Amino acid sequence: MTEHVEWSEPEVAAMPVNAAVTPADAADAARLVAFGLQPKLQPARDQEYTDLLRRYREDPPFARLADAVATGLGLVVLEVSPRAGMAVTAAEDSVFAVRMGDYARRTAADSGDRFLHGLAHLAVAAMAFPRPEDLADDGYIGRVSVNGVDAFVRQACRRLEERAEEQGENTDPATDAPGLEAAWRIWARRSAAGATKDARRLAGSTTGIVGKAVVFLTDSGFLQRTGDDSGGTYRTTARYQLQVRDMAGSAALAELLELGIVPVTDGTASLLPPEDTDDLELVADAGLPFHS
Repeated sequence: MTEHVEWSEPEVAAMPVNAAVTPADAADAARLVAFGLQPKLQPARDQEYTDLLRRYREDPPFARLADAVATGLGLVVLEVSPRAGMAVTAAEDSVFAVRMGDYARRTAADSGDRFLHGLAHLAVAAMAFPRPEDLADDGYIGRVSVNGVDAFVRQACRRLEERAEEQGENTDPATDAPGLEAAWRIWARRSAAGATKDARRLAGSTTGIVGKAVVFLTDSGFLQRTGDDSGGTYRTTARYQLQVRDMAGSAALAELLELGIVPVTDGTASLLPPEDTDDLELVADAGLPFHS
């Protein structure tokens, strides 16, 4: 059962606009930001968090103080609400920023795989919110699976390969210069699953890479695991929707959506496979989500 926190209309501000900021006010503002840095913490389950969120809404000077604390830490406030709490994201120069290079080094020995890890994160975002109205609807919940994301990227690989052939581009670059390969070429050549002797997914396989991405997103409070089917199934959280909204204008995400693999214009169904890829071999039990 989902818990909701209702906010009444604000009454008289708790502190006049020109009131002096006290150390206690600064401590409360910093405490609110600290809550925001705990992405799995739900406001409805912590009374102090709920009280500080309410104060943020009803006390404009306090809200400005909390925003200033966040800015000083290199954080961008995306939303402050009962559903998302104090949702923040790290600016590029923030000590809280996660670099893709650092992330890739933590998850794989091969530095070349950082391209694949980046592509996996883009694919999860595109599958979770394939239409503009999905991002705009606060009540929308996206659902993804590990095998489904891998199948989606392989569809993108097929589409990009066809485009390269039409344009006469070199589709078989030198094998001793992987840095010159586009990420999709590396992904297409990589094994989808593979397995260790004890049947665990190979970390360097594409489903292994997607698996690491969704675990990272789950640990960051962006996804919630819902089952074990299709390599693992997940649902989005309010924080992830805000994060994807923030990155929606990125060129890489736009290019991925523009491939035609995820229709985003008719508003009727999300994530339909392209009409001209009936012969495409998808990952077994891909579990592609369809939203109507």
